[in-house]
Amino acid sequence: MLHQIQEYIKFLKRSTNQHGVHSPFVFNLVTKCFYDKKQYADYALITNYKKALLNNNTPIEITDLGTGSQFTKNNTRSINSIAKHSGASLNRAKLLYRLAKYFKFNNSLELGTSLGISTHAIALGYKNGNVTSIEGCPEIAKFTTLNLKENNIKHAKVRVGDFSKVIPELKDETFDFILFDGNHNKEATLTYFELLLPKIHNDTVCVFDDIYWSKGMTEAWELIKKHPKVKVTIDTFQYGFVCFRKEQVKEHFTIRL
Repeated sequence: MLHQIQEYIKFLKRSTNQHGVHSPFVFNLVTKCFYDKKQYADYALITNYKKALLNNNTPIEITDLGTGSQFTKNNTRSINSIAKHSGASLNRAKLLYRLAKYFKFNNSLELGTSLGISTHAIALGYKNGNVTSIEGCPEIAKFTTLNLKENNIKHAKVRVGDFSKVIPELKDETFDFILFDGNHNKEATLTYFELLLPKIHNDTVCVFDDIYWSKGMTEAWELIKKHPKVKVTIDTFQYGFVCFRKEQVKEHFTIRL
């Protein structure tokens, strides 16, 4: 927690809004997507999806392949507890919705399905696209698969297993969008990033969740920024955005949402 507080103070000092952005690509992304204030009708579906999870006290057996919860080490947890402590916030879910809507991602990949709050938002953002989400816990994957279907999300599929084993099975697939949100560990994050580099293209957008979750995650973020294939990064504190556009000069932005 101390690390997060210290990093947030640094973030506030160096961050800016759209007025400090000189890249047309990033300026348009910030003004037309990040700062889009329109109240989309689908926001009600996103809100209701999370609300239903918060009202569901069904217990579920957890198999955690990642760093686990900061709040409990209990292997049996209720759906509402997971939604409260581990699920994406409404603001983050709405941002992912706007991102999918803005870029019109045809093929999205999510590492870390959990209860499908982010999956649901991405799928709603561009209904003509497909979403593949990988979840390490079989019971959560089973619950979320059924829940997404019940919420009429038919173009999202949940695959079960360890990320490092499932990713190589995604043969001949490239992704327009990749959300890293399943293992807040430096080494694991860097490993998954390297594994997925063959599956990106010039316009792929990657988003790393909780880049200041720990000292290790922040170190991973700094290494990713320096990667030779990475051309544009945007640090919003909660999320780290990565783009690979070869036509861009390498540049890093820090944007307040």
